[in-house]
Amino acid sequence: MSISKYAVVKQHLLAAIKSGEYRPGDQLPTEDELCKLYNVSRTTIRQALQQLELEGRIRKIQGRGTFIADAKSEIVHHMLAPIVNFSELMEELGRRSETRLLSSSVVPAEPPFQSQLDIPEQSPVTKLVRLRLADDQPVAYETIYLPWSLAPGLSNEREIGSLFKLLKEKYGRPIDRSLDTLKPALADEAVAELLRIEPGAPCFHIRTVSYLADNTPIEYSESYFRADMSHFVIERRYDHR
Repeated sequence: MSISKYAVVKQHLLAAIKSGEYRPGDQLPTEDELCKLYNVSRTTIRQALQQLELEGRIRKIQGRGTFIADAKSEIVHHMLAPIVNFSELMEELGRRSETRLLSSSVVPAEPPFQSQLDIPEQSPVTKLVRLRLADDQPVAYETIYLPWSLAPGLSNEREIGSLFKLLKEKYGRPIDRSLDTLKPALADEAVAELLRIEPGAPCFHIRTVSYLADNTPIEYSESYFRADMSHFVIERRYDHR
């Protein structure tokens, strides 16, 4: 199986970080400089940098550039699992699921989701805000951003159950893979009210970037899951070559 160009660039940059060529706090070359260094497109470079940022290897500072993250600041655990939508998962658990669409609008692209979706600033983006419930109890609150050009008219949908199913069946945009990052968080007043928990209660904060088969990012989302109703299982597969 061939390895995509962005994955090759990512591995080269990762090797440079591990070898000490780039140290914590060092600034990476600009996107243009990396394009020339690896003889690839800007899109390829952005995809590689997005992966490294989501994995906690680098951090972007608006107006300054991209820097190597402190290796001791956090430990990144990689989870491998098939993509299962919320309603399917609840059905497997014997629970009744519901997805409430709280708001749907078109907004201009801005950081941080603009860079994750690899689209120009101020370009139109569909923004969806949803609440996920199991047996009438709120489980997760999520905000989703999608490039308007990839699913025009999505903001006019009155009900959106499985977003991935809708993207595949109506817009011909099947999701190929998603990359999630999970961190503990404390609920602020707005999140607490929606999830029916006390402000400051523990939550899981999950950032997700979903991609089409050609590595085009189509969805960026931020979700808050109630810690008292959620846990995550990590599946590891080992290469015995």
